[in-house]
Amino acid sequence: MDDLEALPGAELVRRGLEDLSRKTLSAEALTLAIASTRLRGLGIELPEEGTFPDDRELALYARLCADGADDPYLRFNAMKRELDSFVEALEARRRRRENGGELHSSTDPG
Repeated sequence: MDDLEALPGAELVRRGLEDLSRKTLSAEALTLAIASTRLRGLGIELPEEGTFPDDRELALYARLCADGADDPYLRFNAMKRELDSFVEALEARRRRRENGGELHSSTDPG
């Protein structure tokens, strides 16, 4: 995880991974569960699929309510956006490495 610390959302991912290693389904761990397939595809080690609740988004919302979040819906969306930022940044890093470090915008013809 050390090389991922500079990515947006890395703290959320780090906390989620720590909780998962302790078999704790915290809000952070459940947030990772929502994107477990994408994260595994990017090389992030997560527990087997049977470890997570069937409806991960509902489980995250329920956890936020149980944890006493002031506005669980707002926190739910913020955590999902934070995770999405992490995944998108990690995917972009992977694309750059696969392309030999070259940066191209979607409008760049080259």
